[in-house]
Amino acid sequence: MKNPQVVDAATRRWRAALFLFMLATGVSMASWVARTPAVRDALEVSTGAMGLVLFGLSIGSMAGVLASGGLVRRHGGRLVITVGAVLLVAGLLVIAGGAALEVSGGVFGGLALFGAGMGLAEVAFNIEGAAVERTVGRPVLPVLHGCFSLGTVVGALLGMGLTAVRFPVGWHLAAVALAVAAAGVWTVRAVPAGTGREPVVTGDAAGTESAAGTADAAGPGAGGGGRTGGVRGQPAVWRDRRLVLIGLIVLAMAFAEGSANDWLPLLMVDGHGTGATAGSLTFMLFAVAMTTGRFTGGPLLVRYGPAAVVRASAVVAAVGVALVVFSDSALLAGAAVALWGLGASLGFPVTVSAAGEDAGPGDASARVAAVSTAGYAAFLVGPPSLGFLADHVGLRNAMVVVLVLLGGAALIAGALRRPGAPVSEVPASQPDLV
Repeated sequence: MKNPQVVDAATRRWRAALFLFMLATGVSMASWVARTPAVRDALEVSTGAMGLVLFGLSIGSMAGVLASGGLVRRHGGRLVITVGAVLLVAGLLVIAGGAALEVSGGVFGGLALFGAGMGLAEVAFNIEGAAVERTVGRPVLPVLHGCFSLGTVVGALLGMGLTAVRFPVGWHLAAVALAVAAAGVWTVRAVPAGTGREPVVTGDAAGTESAAGTADAAGPGAGGGGRTGGVRGQPAVWRDRRLVLIGLIVLAMAFAEGSANDWLPLLMVDGHGTGATAGSLTFMLFAVAMTTGRFTGGPLLVRYGPAAVVRASAVVAAVGVALVVFSDSALLAGAAVALWGLGASLGFPVTVSAAGEDAGPGDASARVAAVSTAGYAAFLVGPPSLGFLADHVGLRNAMVVVLVLLGGAALIAGALRRPGAPVSEVPASQPDLV
């Protein structure tokens, strides 16, 4: 990462807008999760039938994630964020209506819209965040993801409180939708047009492509020109051995994060015999640890570099997972969740940031999109597969898969070191958040 620069007002607004909307998406996601039992009761469906309803979120999320990178390269990040915000708001309103009218199909459709909006927006936000990092020369993505984690804590607390006073779930989600809409309007107005967008290159223009990319690179929101960033050339970015290793790291770290999100409460209840309330509080501890790690990780990244930080993070997370899996003390296992959360907190944002370093803006958007897609696929699709393994070996033993993946990430974390950078590069400056 280049030396920090003076940040102008427009870039400050750009960065603040990304932080705000990621906070809003975190609140919206946790608000839905916290009210899932109330929605199930309103629909009067079995747990199995509710699982089918929830499948709408998975379908929408993967569709949005897979489509986002190509849409950003064609239209730019701002338009994709706009569409994602519209789908998020529409999805929340449809979920609210479906719950109020007790229509399972309505909730399924709303979740699909909500998931698609989340997938579209989050990949675009990673591309925008990486562009801001290149502009300001400071870590941005860890704090950006930290805002999402903070939003999940706020949304969970809000959901728990409204559940306790039996506030109608439909009105709750509708109010959250209005808040997301307001945040989305402000964000779209502050984000510059064209980030990540690539020029259409014809045969006649091929000879000037490199020059166009150089010109575009002069601005913070430029699209850029490398051939590897195009839709046809996207698989070409995976020919870079370093990017493949970065992709493997993000797979492991995202899997560790997603496994906690999907299974941690049940892991404590079924695996350690705690009550449901203790299981929920354990997940809250994980979310707080994730948030803390992401907000405090910037100075560590500046001082020690991404390779050392991610290697240490993977080890810390592995220690936490090992204690949860192998300890027979529910209290020790619950406390170890803090290590799991702290260790997993920086993996995703740091690897995404490393994917976009030392590349032209066009190439960077393709690389960031590719790594983000791999990470979100692992986050969304990988952890549910542990359920099939748990049927045979138990949920605690199934988490050994997470432990093995974290060990592998620690071993290959050196791939995050910038090409040509010394092993012990210690920049003199510290990041700021303003």
